[in-house]
Amino acid sequence: MKPFTMALAAIMLMLSGCSEAPQQTTAPKREVAPPQPVKGRYALYQMFNAGRGWSGDIQVLRLNSIDLRDVKPERGKAAAWQATFVSPQLGRARSYTYSVIEAEGNLHKGVFAGLEEGWSGARPTSKPFLIAAVKTDSDEVYATALKHAADYEKKNPGKPITFLLECTEQFPDPVWRVIWGESVGTSNFSVFIDASTGIYLRTMR
Repeated sequence: MKPFTMALAAIMLMLSGCSEAPQQTTAPKREVAPPQPVKGRYALYQMFNAGRGWSGDIQVLRLNSIDLRDVKPERGKAAAWQATFVSPQLGRARSYTYSVIEAEGNLHKGVFAGLEEGWSGARPTSKPFLIAAVKTDSDEVYATALKHAADYEKKNPGKPITFLLECTEQFPDPVWRVIWGESVGTSNFSVFIDASTGIYLRTMR
């Protein structure tokens, strides 16, 4: 009887082990950081690298910032940027966007290429330039512009800042235009900063 008793005890022990629910281990949830705005020069180079796949001779025609309501704003940066490049060889222009999130207005996370357009060449109001001429970034030029806009900033706290990088007949080299407002047309105050040297050039009221 002793072997039978031992076998029965072993069976009962196995059944008892099987009846216990397996312990579930849940991995701790990883907190996802909210999307952060980026500097203009960083976004420009991301789009430029993608644009070289379209044409190896591309030059910058324009760069402008785009604020998005779903991304917390930060002075000197933007949630999205749009660049227009031109190819003298092709005689074409093409716009690219860089965004930290998917958003309205055909904005996609990362770099997104737009459609090609015809380009008739440089004009006094819009001249292409080499990306190597852009040696300053949007946070730097904002800090410089703020030194010449302290009074306006105090009177208009929290007003959105828009950045525009281009080369026009007003100055011989590419310039950043730091705009207090959502666009050139709706703003009554902006500061021009040389894109290569970071030197203050002019205030427009």
